[in-house]
Amino acid sequence: MKEQRRVVVTGVGLVSPVGIGTEETWSALLRGESGVAPIQLFDASRFSCRFAGEVKDFSPEKYIDRKDIKKMGRFIQFAMAAAEFAMKQSGLQVTEENAERVGVYVGSGIGAFEVIEREHSKLLAGGPDRVSPFFINATIANLASGQISIKYGAAGPNLTCSTACTTGAHGIGEAWHIIRRGDADVMICGGSEAAVTPLSVAGFAAMRALSTCNESPQTASRPWDTQRDGFVVGEGAGVLVLEELSHAQARGATILAELVGYAANSDAFHTNAPPEDGRGVRRVMQLALASAGLEPSAIGYLNAHATSTPLGDRAEAQAIADTFGEHAKTLLVSSTKSMTGHLLGGAGSLEAGITVLALRDQMAPPTTNLEELDERCQLNLVRDKGMPVPMQFAMTNSFGFGGTNASLIFRKW
Repeated sequence: MKEQRRVVVTGVGLVSPVGIGTEETWSALLRGESGVAPIQLFDASRFSCRFAGEVKDFSPEKYIDRKDIKKMGRFIQFAMAAAEFAMKQSGLQVTEENAERVGVYVGSGIGAFEVIEREHSKLLAGGPDRVSPFFINATIANLASGQISIKYGAAGPNLTCSTACTTGAHGIGEAWHIIRRGDADVMICGGSEAAVTPLSVAGFAAMRALSTCNESPQTASRPWDTQRDGFVVGEGAGVLVLEELSHAQARGATILAELVGYAANSDAFHTNAPPEDGRGVRRVMQLALASAGLEPSAIGYLNAHATSTPLGDRAEAQAIADTFGEHAKTLLVSSTKSMTGHLLGGAGSLEAGITVLALRDQMAPPTTNLEELDERCQLNLVRDKGMPVPMQFAMTNSFGFGGTNASLIFRKW
């Protein structure tokens, strides 16, 4: 059997409700700062949920030519910014010689909801001639990958996926496979979302999936807490530069971590809820450990999916207990969604980037807003502030509507 190529991370780009930029986001998370606040992007006064994790003071012209901004929905703009942060950190130059060996795999769970809503209103009010000629390019999910590819001249595989809240993790994991099998040497990968819009928030609220803690938005996202009452919609992007090891070493790149394990599966159970025993989640973690050739005891930190929903948090906690056994009592776990809200299609890649930074700095970020732990979520949780911890391997989980699951494992470099 042909030996699989090793894949390392040389760049992390983050755009989040707690910061625009990788280090800004990371330092805010370690301090336990919240990015959740009353919605400013539209008038939410009539909504049952009136808060979200918005990206504040985002200026797309810093990352995109002004003439092109109107051609890109907000999720594309976030992806472009995150890609710029990741590429600058990586120091990678795409040239005529290597362009066909550099690919892009960035997805979105929803796409440009705000553009769809705006252009549909124009259609109803003024007819088809009022619809923007840029509507399609600004909206469809694969244009985050497409625009990144065009900006950097990356002529390798140009792909996307749309797997709800697992999108960002799948984008990274599938990019890992592409490099390992030799179809590219570098992949710019991840996910992005901008779903803080009237229709999106109304839709999730109609499902009774959202927290309604309007009197205290900053504490509304409270994974594993007995008072949790739903998730908080967030927005932003996470983009990683993955690179074949010898390629990164040959150009003298700074390696942040190695991606050593990935798995994807399905609950095959329900569109919106996991089975109570978390069996799909348990299995995907077991498969990721097997792909990395690791025992459960090797994992030092786990960035959980935990969105602050009653059913989801319990199922994942049960799956962690079943997967890690006695080690679950000492394994450090946190959910950074307590501070960012849930970025949907951008969540998995944001949290993968956070996991890489945790290994780089040997710091575990916290879960905030945890006042009374659910007795069915008995995990060894990092609380309130980041804490130093020696670790060689860290895992991050992502799960999405339709029962789709993913788990990624990184190794300290």
